[in-house]
Amino acid sequence: MNTLTKQDLSSGDLLATAASWQDAGKKVALATVIQTWGSSPRQAGSMMIIDNDMTMLGSVSGGCIEGAVIQEALEIMDHGKAQILEFGVGDEQAWDVGLACGGTIQVYVERLEAA
Repeated sequence: MNTLTKQDLSSGDLLATAASWQDAGKKVALATVIQTWGSSPRQAGSMMIIDNDMTMLGSVSGGCIEGAVIQEALEIMDHGKAQILEFGVGDEQAWDVGLACGGTIQVYVERLEAA
């Protein structure tokens, strides 16, 4: 049996896991890299799911901005309004969260609704 790491998961795997979390009564948000410029740890289309207990699966940055994305996801799960987050080296927040690699990344964070 192979254990999947966050880098091995397909978007289908992530969405299936998100559905199972919802079936268990959890709120779930999806974060998706929508655009990158310069050097960035993940490409457009990379995804991460987060539940209301701060459990996460997947990756949008290899770790350098995940904390900030999780905090925003928790707020979005409560109020439901999707957000586009942008982090880059010119942005003071990017240095705070560790994105000092010379790139910029945009992440779309949305609450997933139960089907």
